Amino acid sequence: MKHSETDKALYKRLFSGQGQTFSSMRHRNFKLYFFGQLVSNAGTWMQIIAQSWLVYQISHSEWVLGVVGFAAAIPSLGISPFAGVIIDRVERRSILVFTQTISMLLAFVLAWLTFINQVREWHIVVLAILLGAVNALDAPTRQSFVIDMVGREDVPNAIALNSLMFNGARVIGPAVGGLLLASLGAAWCFTINGLSYVAVIISLLMMHLPPLKSEGKSASPWQEMVSGVRYASQHRAQAALIWLSFIFSFFAITYTTLLPAFVEKALNQGAAAYGVVTAFSGIGAVIGALLLAAQVNVGQRGRWLFLINILYPLILAGFAFSRYFPLSLLLAVGLGFGFMLCYTTMNTLLQLAVDDQYRGRVMSLYTLTFMAFSPLGNLLIGALGEWFDLSLAMLLFAICSLALTMFVFWKAPEVRQMP
Repeated sequence: MKHSETDKALYKRLFSGQGQTFSSMRHRNFKLYFFGQLVSNAGTWMQIIAQSWLVYQISHSEWVLGVVGFAAAIPSLGISPFAGVIIDRVERRSILVFTQTISMLLAFVLAWLTFINQVREWHIVVLAILLGAVNALDAPTRQSFVIDMVGREDVPNAIALNSLMFNGARVIGPAVGGLLLASLGAAWCFTINGLSYVAVIISLLMMHLPPLKSEGKSASPWQEMVSGVRYASQHRAQAALIWLSFIFSFFAITYTTLLPAFVEKALNQGAAAYGVVTAFSGIGAVIGALLLAAQVNVGQRGRWLFLINILYPLILAGFAFSRYFPLSLLLAVGLGFGFMLCYTTMNTLLQLAVDDQYRGRVMSLYTLTFMAFSPLGNLLIGALGEWFDLSLAMLLFAICSLALTMFVFWKAPEVRQMP
């Protein structure tokens, strides 16, 4: 019996060419990057778990949890808009080697302070500010670096696999981090994170990349930054994607700031359970990343983005009022799945739509939304959680996320039609 044309198209998409789930792995540079970042991100998630728990144990304050998150936003507000100009001018690998080295040193400083029992709230805030400055340059560089490793054809697959790697680490890091935190303490989590940066630095240095094409630029950095903002604002679909990222970052994912307090107060659990909840969210994200890597939503990314922006706030509202630990884990999987589909789809649509000459500047605006404004949301939800109620704060943010994203889709309906 003959295959239908639909069957043949599906077979081709899943098992050949661009549609192959792991097609980006044929690029040596991306393969090196993938496994180096997997090790490093597992360490990063261990530090995130340990640092949040340490802050809460020192302060017993949801407000201070929000302050630490807010501290990371301060440098991003000033650095991120100009980071794109640097990215479009300087070799991206060199930038990444620099940022990863500084991040490693900051992790070792935090580990040392914790080992000698001298760590204080203000130490963590200062280190968060410094790390925020590094990440303001590092994050958009990594976003723009994808096309250098795989070329335009494999960009969607590479973004999905990069997200798979990040969230695979999100499963491993919190699960191991929660156990290490309970058994060895926060200082060892910070130390292991510092050592994990060695893997990604080595992988970057092993890459074979073409030399940077030097183009004479007569415009000043300020003029180039302004031209990047103007370019994004003149393309309504690109501007809408950046706005959607801002709303999702500020309202939809900031519930994670309250997780240490939520696990302890609402679910009556400890540090290991906190790591498990985060890990289950990572499992959901991995499932979403595998779905995107298979590219089963090719030609329908805009519709998927619209649907997940409806479902995610509803799942978050359910999570906020769950008091049954197994149900909370199931809802955490849904939150991770929704997070992955939303962010990766927005990233892919933006990367495919932007001109190469503006890539660094537009991606810096995109990363600004979750690097600068997500911590601002952290600060607000932390205050609401402490002054009023944890569950009500999460519910309010879920409602705002749903209402504002629907407004953006109404104003820019073409986003739903993006392939």
